[in-house]
Amino acid sequence: MKFAMIGAGAMGLRYGILLQEAGNDVTFIDTWQPHIDKIREQGGVYVMRDHKDRHLTKIKLETPETFDGHPDMFIFFTKQMQLQDYLDRCQHFFHKDQYAFTAMNGMGHIEKLQKYFADDKIIGATALIATVLPGPGEVDFMGKRGAGKMNMCPLNEKPDATCKELFNQLQKAQMNPTLTDDFTGTLMTKVIFNSVINTICTMFELPMGEFGNFPGAYQMGRQLIDEAYDICARAGIKLVSSRDEEMAALDHNTRIDMPLHYPSMYQDMTKDRPTEVDYINGYIADLGRKYHYEASTHLFVTQAVHLAEFHRQNLAKQRAIKAKQTETQTAEQAQTA
Repeated sequence: MKFAMIGAGAMGLRYGILLQEAGNDVTFIDTWQPHIDKIREQGGVYVMRDHKDRHLTKIKLETPETFDGHPDMFIFFTKQMQLQDYLDRCQHFFHKDQYAFTAMNGMGHIEKLQKYFADDKIIGATALIATVLPGPGEVDFMGKRGAGKMNMCPLNEKPDATCKELFNQLQKAQMNPTLTDDFTGTLMTKVIFNSVINTICTMFELPMGEFGNFPGAYQMGRQLIDEAYDICARAGIKLVSSRDEEMAALDHNTRIDMPLHYPSMYQDMTKDRPTEVDYINGYIADLGRKYHYEASTHLFVTQAVHLAEFHRQNLAKQRAIKAKQTETQTAEQAQTA
């Protein structure tokens, strides 16, 4: 198949490179200039797996303004708050015969995609796959080859030939896909998973294993999950796993599969980028209000993550002021001397 990967961040690179290695034609489209410059300077992306075997992989890279291809499918892997800008800048090469596939975190992206693609050409997915972008021009795939899994479902819940071919290519790329039959339930199940792992690990700056091994992890996770499942029951959303299965998945992923991994939300916060908490816990809380359910724990966690962001921003400002004062003092001392 012929793909265009919109967003060449950690997950975009992992999906795109593995699909490329499986024999597909992949072009990456990105807007982060230091990343673009580094990839072009190197002649590709440096790829690692669990911090080892660093090697250069050649890729085709364009910006929204330079791309003029006609792929079978666009894969969207941006942050929720970046998506609209990408869509605005890329819409000139969208055509009615093309598909949109996404496994982005959070909720809110599907409604944006519907403005550009027909419902029968949108495929949603969720991924339990860990990847890190250490810096411009390099990516670290976490876990051994074939680690992780994903669920996928077309928006109209009627898989056509193109959807099935995408499934086949993802299988070849060892992404371990499962084709489900409930679109909203599939996406919401992952949102609920992220509402525990991403936010708690981000607030306390913990790797996933440290949270999973904490004696109170079950109680903390269960409180968030119960609220979210209660809301989904009121909304008529059929989730693809039970509460107990979701708790078991949390336990397995934190303590066994990815104990050393820091979630993407943590990675964003530590690099002073906005987090997606409003599209995860905030989305669950907003959905609760719609159905007259006050998700007090999700509301608290949403604000707690914003407090952590606020604290880091203040620390950065204080460091900048201190650095400026030191610079001024040094200059004054040099003049006196």
